[in-house]
Amino acid sequence: MSAHADTHAHDDHGHHHKETFVTKYIFSQDHKMIAKQYLITGTIMGVIGVIMSLLFRMQIAWPEEPNVIFEALLGKWAPDGVMDADIYLALVTIHGTIMVFFVLTAGLSGTFSNLLIPLQIGARDMASGFLNMVSYWLFFLSSVVMVISLFVQAGPAAAGWTIYPPLSALPMAQGGSGAGMTLWLVSMAIFIASSLLGSLNYIVTVINLRTKGMSMTRLPLTIWAFFITAVIGVISFPVLLSAALLLIMDRSFGTSFFLSDIFIQGEVLHYQGGSPVLFEHLFWFLGHPEVYIVILPAMGLVSEIMATNSRKPIFGYRAMIASILAIAFLSTIVWGHHMFVSGMNPFLGSVFTFTTLLIAIPSAVKAFNWITTIWKGNLQMNPAMLFSIGFVSTFITGGLTGIILGDSALDINVHDTYFVVAHFHLVMGISALYGMFAGIYHWYPKMYGRMLNKNLGYIHFWVTAVCAYGVFFPMHFIGMAGLPRRYYTNSNFPLFDDVANVNVIITIFALIGGAVQIVYLYNFFISIFYGKKTVQNPWRSTTLEWTAPIKHIHGNWEGEIPHVHRWSYDYSKPGHDDDFVPQHIPLKDGEEELQH
Repeated sequence: MSAHADTHAHDDHGHHHKETFVTKYIFSQDHKMIAKQYLITGTIMGVIGVIMSLLFRMQIAWPEEPNVIFEALLGKWAPDGVMDADIYLALVTIHGTIMVFFVLTAGLSGTFSNLLIPLQIGARDMASGFLNMVSYWLFFLSSVVMVISLFVQAGPAAAGWTIYPPLSALPMAQGGSGAGMTLWLVSMAIFIASSLLGSLNYIVTVINLRTKGMSMTRLPLTIWAFFITAVIGVISFPVLLSAALLLIMDRSFGTSFFLSDIFIQGEVLHYQGGSPVLFEHLFWFLGHPEVYIVILPAMGLVSEIMATNSRKPIFGYRAMIASILAIAFLSTIVWGHHMFVSGMNPFLGSVFTFTTLLIAIPSAVKAFNWITTIWKGNLQMNPAMLFSIGFVSTFITGGLTGIILGDSALDINVHDTYFVVAHFHLVMGISALYGMFAGIYHWYPKMYGRMLNKNLGYIHFWVTAVCAYGVFFPMHFIGMAGLPRRYYTNSNFPLFDDVANVNVIITIFALIGGAVQIVYLYNFFISIFYGKKTVQNPWRSTTLEWTAPIKHIHGNWEGEIPHVHRWSYDYSKPGHDDDFVPQHIPLKDGEEELQH
């Protein structure tokens, strides 16, 4: 609150000097423009990631069959149209890297933390506009380096997105272990620097720049989610940076942090004393919190959208905050469940089983609260609401299989099979994408001053929803049948002949689901210029961002920043003519502030 005066100290900031094209659209320090930059960069990376997944899905469905698309897109990596085994592993690796870090992390935290934090807490901008700009350009640079790695002559990184040693630590291990792997590590180091700068900015902004009356218990759940996500990032991302730096030293300077007793073609290498399992610990200490760095912002967006479109207060506001805090804490002590088959002491395995199953409790609290929020609500079934409901569906479906994988005794049976692929794509990949799409459909008017086409949004949702389950639901069954993931072809194993047709069905759903994203992209980019112009508050929402003028100004509000008098979910409150009361409207005489 004390920073309220500071936010007014630069009320006129940005109003009087003329912005050039470069300062407004390229090296912008305005959080709203930086949010758009993150979104469009993440969208481009998403297109690359999805195309890669469709390529390797076609390979799995029709192995060793010539394909003119392979020949056109992969060149020397697909002689006579047949995909080379090395490029298959590279596609799987870069697809995972791009989707987890460059699409979901940047598309959710980068876009919506930047867009909504200052607007929803009543601040002129981020605590540091310059650092915000630097964090975006580091993200852009890391994206460019990752794309460049695709064109290395020996091939891009091909050790899986988890880059386990020794494949990632020995440049001579395979084609993708050379320059492509080095570029991967450089890209990730730059990306982590970007994430840390962004996260520190978000934390400082939320703590210091809230407008008068905006106590922590009046914050929308979106801001709580972004704030806690940033805290998790600051705690866990440096651990991955240390792992990447140690790996670079193993690769280039002859150290043995992750290598020991290595033989190549009968020759004994000089490495000794290191442990690849140490790398697994360091990687997953970020890797599992990363799941929540991706999913928590989506949870925040979905909570906001569901309350708005149910015309009801969010159910269990304080329980929702408590569950976000519990998820944040528990997410840092469950990483070992990725390593049950690494030779872990069974007692330690049981400890990680316990903490993993414990995290189901706050996750279930959130799921029940969302369901209760929409129960008997006056539902507005727009595309944002549909994607939010879809999020809850896939989060529950994917979460249930997590209970199996989190149990050390059960995990051994399905570890590294398609069961794992099905689980994490549903609970993290599809759920997070649904949250991102919901956020884009809901806040697009705030970003661009225009509305997306609702009918195209309905097509986008329904085809995506059917195809997402069509792709990932059958994977549970081929996983339980024992089909391993990341295999270039399963045709050498008669045991798996029975599931070959299932892979064809999965791939057809994937191709249709990929194609319908063109409808979304068309809707997104055309609506920027030709969409229907929005009104001030199109969803009749209570939060502060809808009080800011439609036309973007650097400083968000002309004149004084609105003060806050009530919590963020006053929908359908008795004693009011409208079914929503914005946060800046003072309480009437005798009116009590409700908080569930």
